[in-house]
Amino acid sequence: MARKIHIFDTTLRDGEQIPGAKLNKNQKLEIAHQLARLGVDVIEAGFPCSSPEDLQAVKAVAQQVKGPAIAGLARAVEKDIDLAWEAVKDAERPRIHVFLGSSDIHLQKKLRQDRDKALHMAVEAVRHAKKYCEDVEYSTEDGSRTDFEYLCRIIEAAIGAGATVINVPDTVGYAIPDEYGGLVRKLREAVPALDRALLSVHCHNDLGLAVANSLAAVQNGADQVECTINGLGERAGNASLEEIVMILKTREASYGVRTDIKTEEIYRTSRMVSRLMNIPVQPNKAIIGSNAFSHSSGIHQDGILKDRSTYEIIKPEDVGIRQHKIVLTARSGRAALGHRLKEMGYELEKELFERVHQRFLNVADRKKEITSEDLRSIVEIEMTKVTETFSFNSLQIMSGNTMVPLASVTLVRGGEKITDAATGNGPVDAVFNCIERIVGEQGKLQDFDLKAVTTGKDALGEAMVRVDIQGTVYSGIGTSPDVIEATGRAYLNAFNRFFANAH
Repeated sequence: MARKIHIFDTTLRDGEQIPGAKLNKNQKLEIAHQLARLGVDVIEAGFPCSSPEDLQAVKAVAQQVKGPAIAGLARAVEKDIDLAWEAVKDAERPRIHVFLGSSDIHLQKKLRQDRDKALHMAVEAVRHAKKYCEDVEYSTEDGSRTDFEYLCRIIEAAIGAGATVINVPDTVGYAIPDEYGGLVRKLREAVPALDRALLSVHCHNDLGLAVANSLAAVQNGADQVECTINGLGERAGNASLEEIVMILKTREASYGVRTDIKTEEIYRTSRMVSRLMNIPVQPNKAIIGSNAFSHSSGIHQDGILKDRSTYEIIKPEDVGIRQHKIVLTARSGRAALGHRLKEMGYELEKELFERVHQRFLNVADRKKEITSEDLRSIVEIEMTKVTETFSFNSLQIMSGNTMVPLASVTLVRGGEKITDAATGNGPVDAVFNCIERIVGEQGKLQDFDLKAVTTGKDALGEAMVRVDIQGTVYSGIGTSPDVIEATGRAYLNAFNRFFANAH
């Protein structure tokens, strides 16, 4: 049988470090359960020492999610390790993941330590973690820029202290594939103790090489790849789980390895993470982008109609993308909507179904047809809705190139309708000003993304915003056939997240 590559998912830890992508405990649980269905080997659920909330979230994942190992990250200090164990101790398969900088630039500029003292800290940290947990991972932070002889010493010592997994990360995305693959190969040759531990890699995408570097490491003997859904992570992100898994599957003859990932769960997992973190997936993203299986060229269309393998090397259904020909309209009843939702894999409780049905009718009244993508967006909006301090009721806009835009917005709080009006530099700005006047808080827009969920002039618009409110960035999402309304709903959603967090 082909050699197995362990998939270590760090979406809930490294992926969550994107500004505005903070997840609450229930959201982490939802993603973690889906990652278990996906079949990942390890879920790094968070950094327990970072906050009491993250400690509780990691603990909840450890207690409720079965199958994968559940890891908690810790610096090489006893307090961090104690908290990591407190968080993961109830897991079916707990893991403590300890890290410490190893490159001279990290030792000198960040840690203010010499090599010998850092080596001693690493050994003591692994020993302390080993008192609690059999499965201990040790990461040589900035390993790709670490002196090779010193790196070998650290790895040998960490395994001697009890580490079961050694991670050599490309923390700043500096490596190139030949160099990084060569590093993994040389470590295999120079450190005999690696026969007693899994060798892991964790690559960042600062130069766009995270996936290529991870694959080069696999070719040269890496046992585990650390990655995230949609390639999320610090700065330019991490190696993308879906790309690595599908490359290894599609080119199995070239790599000679396998994973235990259930690839048909990839698309649903990607959509869930995008929705809960409010980070859109670029349309041309490999494997799971909205254009990944779209064809506009006449030559391509002709080839696809004759045989899909002419222009598709992956079947859409292999990653969980299904085409639906039946189109719903405003005349479709509850039974038709419920049947379609079941076809798409959704089993909704009565209350959630009613909310979906009401939003469906609202959209269907303004669109000729409701496609699968429209319906998926409606369902996911309702599934991830935060507790609403204010709910959206209506808006009116007066705008033109020769007048100052004016907006009137009505929100509902505690059953009471509140209406206000404001001007702005444009209609969107006017709507934002109205919302701020009603909710009594000011926001500073950090990021704004607007896209059509489907095609056509009546496409459902999906807006995603990131708003700085009182020094913290909150994400918001909204959908509507009217893009101004979608944007207003997204802005209000961000404020509702702020109020929910405040309570």
